[in-house]
Amino acid sequence: MLIYPEIDPVIFQLGPLKVHWYGVMYLIGFGLAWWLALRRSKQPDAIFTEEQVSDIIFYSALGVVLGGRLGYVLFYDLSTYMATPSLIFQVWQGGMSFHGGFIGVAIAMWLYARKLNVRFFEMTDFIAPLVPLGLFTGRIGNFINGELWGRPTDLPWGMIFPHVDNIPRHPSQLYQAALEGLVLFIIVWVFSKRPRPTMAVTGLFLIGYGTFRFLVEFVRQPDRQLGFIAFDWMTMGQLLSLPLLIIGVILMGLAYLRR
Repeated sequence: MLIYPEIDPVIFQLGPLKVHWYGVMYLIGFGLAWWLALRRSKQPDAIFTEEQVSDIIFYSALGVVLGGRLGYVLFYDLSTYMATPSLIFQVWQGGMSFHGGFIGVAIAMWLYARKLNVRFFEMTDFIAPLVPLGLFTGRIGNFINGELWGRPTDLPWGMIFPHVDNIPRHPSQLYQAALEGLVLFIIVWVFSKRPRPTMAVTGLFLIGYGTFRFLVEFVRQPDRQLGFIAFDWMTMGQLLSLPLLIIGVILMGLAYLRR
């Protein structure tokens, strides 16, 4: 049994300005994505310049933050935010949705791809390998915030979150950091190192994320304000991830059939 390490979510404070670990984790994620994108832009078959890479990361960051926050508000706790709209802007308290961020990034990349006159899936194939490390840092931010804990367990690595109760629980934030972050990064990065048909890299990312997220939700505590969405076992995370998994399979199939 493990005990959750109480970590102050605020790194330091200068007067009214507070620097939170949660925000720093996002900055680290964007920094890693930018570094990886620059590496990809130097490959012989790269279609984006270093200047365009910087724009891609900038617009993606906007999509992540705006889409992620709005997605959480709409998918997970609309009534609370409608009652107190000012809470929408308190992003340092947590409350970001991957699926909302995914939609936000997709819209941003569609608009930027039109500007550059490149195909949408050429853009998404380029950025797909960059995403998992950002997911990794984001889940570490969730862990530091002490949110999104797991269901009770008697496994040796069960963790007691004192601010929740004294019951050992799955450290599901760390499961997601490992699977959606590190494992998915290795899979998609290695796959993208060789030339692949358009849509294949995007499809593999969606399959991997959808699968890992769907599975981890079985040990993650359902959101208190939502509970189970269907069948007394399906969570909102599973409901939103299932379409990504299906779309990923379709894209992968189309990519190789068209080739």
